[in-house]
Amino acid sequence: MILEESIKRLQETVRYLSVEIGPRSYNDYEKLCQAAEYISSRFKEYGYNVNEQPFVFQGKTYRNIIGNMPGLNEEEEILVLGAHYDTVSGSPGADDNASAVAGLLEVARLVSKSRVAPAIQFVAFALEEPPAYRTKNMGSYHYAQMLNKGRHKVFGMICLEMIGYFVDRPHSQEFPLPFMEKRFSDKGNFIAAVGNLRSRKFTEMVKEGFKEGTDIPIFSYNALPIVIGIDLSDHWSFYQFGYPAVMITDTAFYRNPYYHTAKDIHDTLDYEKMAKVVYGVKAAIERLV
Repeated sequence: MILEESIKRLQETVRYLSVEIGPRSYNDYEKLCQAAEYISSRFKEYGYNVNEQPFVFQGKTYRNIIGNMPGLNEEEEILVLGAHYDTVSGSPGADDNASAVAGLLEVARLVSKSRVAPAIQFVAFALEEPPAYRTKNMGSYHYAQMLNKGRHKVFGMICLEMIGYFVDRPHSQEFPLPFMEKRFSDKGNFIAAVGNLRSRKFTEMVKEGFKEGTDIPIFSYNALPIVIGIDLSDHWSFYQFGYPAVMITDTAFYRNPYYHTAKDIHDTLDYEKMAKVVYGVKAAIERLV
């Protein structure tokens, strides 16, 4: 019953973001505002104090939505769980990245019942996709920069990036390096935890915690940025300030043929496996804080 409740909530969020709202690129300003309001309302429903971090890009004000559990001490070391809520132009973005936003909200709901919650900040980032991508205009960059300027103690950051597309058939999974198929799996039915070399210890901690909460296989890999995919999301922003960070992902374009297209729709996702990913992330968080 608990898993079924999570599946239902994940489906509702993905459908709302990708169908009722639809494409949420930087050009779809009103739709991004609608998505931000939805995320904010869910955080409040789950008992979080919500802060907004506004920033300006090309003459318009975008905003990160931050869920804080009451009682957070500003001197306390925090763990950040984040996901971006924008899409590329023309894509409904069910996997990229409504799946991760749905996962973020569901982890927040589940963790809100736990005593570990005050040490966590749940953040929905605006503007991860081009033209902000890998620049100081990313929502996550503004947030990481704020943490750095405020001299906040950051234990680490977990980035959720596309967590809903799974395939069980052989040779459905590709990799940036040839040897990785033998080391991991040629079936796209696992979750990957990837990061830079400095985040190796943090990545391993997240992976071990994840395995305690789910039966979804998880593989980890830490490498230099020359390996394509290592830092291609919001965790990149945290690396710019020396924070450990890891991306939890279904591997995006290495698996999902609908990546960044109009065919990235809600009924291509596996919501049962998504729910299991959520429980893995929840277990990882509880192990870390």
